[in-house]
Amino acid sequence: MKTLQSISQTLKKWQRIYSRNSVSDAPQKAPVTVAKRPSPQPSWFRFMCKIHPPVMLALSLTTITGVVSYRFYNQPELAVGTISPTKIIAPQDGSFIDQKTTEELRRNTRSGLLPSLKRDDTVTANIEEKIADFLSQVEQGRLILKGNPTIDKGVLSTPVQQYLMKAKGAEWQKIIDNRDTLTLIKDGGDTFALAVNQLINYQNRVSDAQFEDLINRIATQRSNYQTALAKLPDFDLANATDKAILLDIDDSQWLEVKSQVKDVTQKILTQGLPFGLPDNLRKRTVELHFNDTPSALRPILIQLVYGNLRTNLVIDEAQTKERAERAAQEIDPVIIAIEKNQTIVDIGEEISQADFVLLDNFGLSRRSINWGGVFTSGVLTAGALMVFQIVVRHPRQGRLRRRDQFLWWLLSISVPIISLFDVGYNSLPAVGFLMSTFYGPVAAVTHVSLTAGLTLFQTGAMGWQYLLSSYASSLLASLVAGRLRSREELAFLGGGVGLTQGVVYFVATVASSVTVGTFWYAIIPPALWHGTVGLSYGVLALGISPYLERFFDLITPIRLAELSNPNRPLLKRLATEAPGTFQHTMFVASLAEAAAQKINCNVELVRAGTLYHDIGKMHDPLGFIENQMGGKNKHDEINDPWLSADIIKKHVSQGIMMAKKCGLPQAIQNFIPEHQGTLLISYFYFQANKQQEENPDIEVEESDFRYDGPIPQSRETGIVMLADGCEAALRSLKGASPDQAIAMVNKIFKARWRDHQLDECGLRYEELPAIAEVFVTVWQQSNHERIRYPKGALEMKPSAPVSN
Repeated sequence: MKTLQSISQTLKKWQRIYSRNSVSDAPQKAPVTVAKRPSPQPSWFRFMCKIHPPVMLALSLTTITGVVSYRFYNQPELAVGTISPTKIIAPQDGSFIDQKTTEELRRNTRSGLLPSLKRDDTVTANIEEKIADFLSQVEQGRLILKGNPTIDKGVLSTPVQQYLMKAKGAEWQKIIDNRDTLTLIKDGGDTFALAVNQLINYQNRVSDAQFEDLINRIATQRSNYQTALAKLPDFDLANATDKAILLDIDDSQWLEVKSQVKDVTQKILTQGLPFGLPDNLRKRTVELHFNDTPSALRPILIQLVYGNLRTNLVIDEAQTKERAERAAQEIDPVIIAIEKNQTIVDIGEEISQADFVLLDNFGLSRRSINWGGVFTSGVLTAGALMVFQIVVRHPRQGRLRRRDQFLWWLLSISVPIISLFDVGYNSLPAVGFLMSTFYGPVAAVTHVSLTAGLTLFQTGAMGWQYLLSSYASSLLASLVAGRLRSREELAFLGGGVGLTQGVVYFVATVASSVTVGTFWYAIIPPALWHGTVGLSYGVLALGISPYLERFFDLITPIRLAELSNPNRPLLKRLATEAPGTFQHTMFVASLAEAAAQKINCNVELVRAGTLYHDIGKMHDPLGFIENQMGGKNKHDEINDPWLSADIIKKHVSQGIMMAKKCGLPQAIQNFIPEHQGTLLISYFYFQANKQQEENPDIEVEESDFRYDGPIPQSRETGIVMLADGCEAALRSLKGASPDQAIAMVNKIFKARWRDHQLDECGLRYEELPAIAEVFVTVWQQSNHERIRYPKGALEMKPSAPVSN
């Protein structure tokens, strides 16, 4: 019987070996078989990924150097500013246009031409309306005074009536209080004495009732005058009461004042007030228009008009551009002419622009490739490549894959290629946006800085304003994009990139402009255009980012957040088909996230990777105890530790297949095999050893009971391995103290360390105690004690509501 059992075990073993060898040609364990998985990308892309990094660097060096050194390919040896090595004679008669000088003259004409102005009808109408309102208020005050009761000039003279109507309150009150005891003031030369004497004379001639009526009429006049005075609007005058003269003049004079104010206002506004006109010139203009006005009215009318004047001339951009272009085109082309056998340049002379035009058109400028410039371009490009490789190979930045190098090359060469066409902008903002999102702020800032430097060398500092503005906006994108966690935040960043590019271009152009007075019409439109271009590049980067993520298998915080959504189809299937595994996954994720945050790992990657690390268990949910829900153990019925071990290990291979089918990034797929590494499936290995004890003919190889690996290759997958190993142990603790929990966790950690499972992931041994403390803290939070309700409290019925 034992012999038959031994033969059966041997046949099963051969069958397992054969099935593994049919999947892979390698006879050893399958870490390499699992890790070297076929890629879902197209064949040409797989070929590109196989390029050795030095070949990729050589491709980058040659292509970028070729584009950056473009201006050296057809460069004249006898250029402007060089010394002629020999005497050069004109081979024939010639007459050529100096395009460079002509264009400079036309450009200076365009930028130096004063802008055309036009009247802003809205501002003009507002000014006229304000002045008309003022005159209307004066008119209302004068109408009020026309309703004053009349007093016979034989009773009170006109000067006395005017005085009493305008007298200060104290003087009038003194007359009222002492009206029954008024006495004549002898030798009274002032208006007050004159008024008192005329009142006494009238009081002596009439009855008390008549005198009282006079006092009331004077009081009414005074009240009406104050009401009329209040109607006058306030404006800046040395003496606020001076404006009262507008109430005192007669009707004919008032009509003249109104007509003159309207006429002066219309003349000044028709001529127009430009921006920047000094206040003293504006006021002097108004004063000249009122030279013939009576001196008493002149200050009031000057202040009335001057105080309401505003700039009413604005730049007519369309007319300005049309006039500037017309003026530029009216400039005749600069013609350089020479007759046959005349000397173009003598030996030892410096070649001028006119000389160069003749030499170049006669084919005597000796155009050729400037190998010195090309070599300099190559050295600068090689230096930039070296600096970038040093930065991205820093331990914190990780290492670029070959496909990453290809993407970096595409982004790098896009900037100088666009600059070749001299369109006035480049793709630096989009490059900074994408590099920061894919590889982090450090790599992005390094990349855009080096690329901007090479582009500046390529263009020879021509158009440095737009390069500076695009570099500033790309720095903003590089520093911020990698830290954002939603598409909405990235959209706002695109607006900030556009605003930065427009503002920096405006400031740089103003700072370098000789004709600052004309920048309002010449600089603002280009600044707005550059801001729009920056915004467009942000939108382009945001739109193309998901495609690049998928095509180049990149992970970003936003993509990881999307993958962590529990409503993703694969996670919904896991929760439905393997609910126990799903609960296990959620607790492992809690442990791993907390540990990743503690030791500064990629928390988003740990969260997403953990959620998918056990999806392969859906191939046979009941093969794993957490899904058996207290039912029969499938492996007890199988009673074959080798087959059971294969079922357990199969959740790794099946998980990889599911992840591939769903298009999960490689970084997420890595969690599936690496969280198990090459761990020993000890339960079934122990069962196999027991069977061997009963039947010595059975061979037990430890490799049959180990996962295929590979062991964790990153700190993140190493953390998940530790969290996965501690999850079941922590759940099993009932009533244990934190010290007991830490002791158990440390025991599991040491077992993983001694089994060399953490050798290649980058976790340091001194970090393990900190991770253990975090695990226990999370365990305590999820297993806190709860209030035990008395049995009677649970059975109590709710009381009836109390009626009001």
